[in-house]
Amino acid sequence: MSTVARNQQRSSTSGDGSRESAQVAAASGALRRRPVQQRSTERVTRMLDACAELLDEVGYTKLTTTLIANRADVAIGSVYQFFGDKRAVVRALGMRHLEVFFESLATHIAQRQPAHWWDLVDIAIDEYIAMHRSEPGFRTTHFGDAVDINLLDDSRTNNDVLTDRIERLLDEHFNIGSPRGLDMALTVAVETADALIKLAFRRDPDGDPALLAEAKKIIRQYLATYVQDRDS
Repeated sequence: MSTVARNQQRSSTSGDGSRESAQVAAASGALRRRPVQQRSTERVTRMLDACAELLDEVGYTKLTTTLIANRADVAIGSVYQFFGDKRAVVRALGMRHLEVFFESLATHIAQRQPAHWWDLVDIAIDEYIAMHRSEPGFRTTHFGDAVDINLLDDSRTNNDVLTDRIERLLDEHFNIGSPRGLDMALTVAVETADALIKLAFRRDPDGDPALLAEAKKIIRQYLATYVQDRDS
């Protein structure tokens, strides 16, 4: 069953569709207009699902709004009602991916109860790896890098947006504030993990396990060094 079909089935059986609405709301920065009615929200969700599937099948270069409309079973006018072009659809998908990432991260933090803030970063790496394996369209564009490294925010790179959200999450759970050097440490950790994880999935469609393990070890050792330097 395709992602679009699964979503249609989910919409017909779910209660208030609050998670779907929240993810569309997260993507609203890329929308021409924000859907108000549930039916419009479901249409936008189908378009994003269709975009994700097609990115994995044909890639960004061959992606078109017509393909998205056909796969989502909507009129092409419906696509342009909410999106200016295919880049806008991919941007909205990247924002939804970011929201899905942090929703799943929050769930796993609650389950694993990390004792230290660098353990939370470790959980984030696990979730980033899981997104490559389970979230349609993610391994093709990540948070939009394949299209534009500034896709999520015109003034910052996609990884800077991710780093900022992780830093806020760390402060929320560990009340760490903004100690000197933390911004740089997290930037290095995110950029390094991102590069190594992408390499692992280029080598193996399921992610080269040895390389993924090495990536986690490198980040753990680096963050441990930062903590030691800060405490010394």
